Amino acid sequence: MELLKKARSLRKSQTDVEGIIWRQVRNRQLLGLKFRRQVPIDKYIVDFLCIELKIIVELDGGQHVDATVYDEQRTNLLKKKGFRVVRYWNHEVLENLDEVMDAFTLTLSQRERELKSKQR
Repeated sequence: MELLKKARSLRKSQTDVEGIIWRQVRNRQLLGLKFRRQVPIDKYIVDFLCIELKIIVELDGGQHVDATVYDEQRTNLLKKKGFRVVRYWNHEVLENLDEVMDAFTLTLSQRERELKSKQR
């Protein structure tokens, strides 16, 4: 329950970069896919989640430079649960939003094809 409270708090106090991405993906604006933000999964809270494609978007600021081992462990656990994790640096979003969104759209399309081929 504590994790859920923290997730709610994070949604209310999103960073500027999270707000930028949220404006791009909310209300099924990106390929008609539903995204949620600050979602608890296991013992972690992920920045953005598209449950339909089991894809997670993480936005990394400077604090992640020193947290590579933690991030790697977290990503491995999420992968074991069947999620694909995509990471973008905050400065990439701020400096090259169009490129980030183009790359993310391509990743979503690839993931969709990948999941469809597994269903066959």
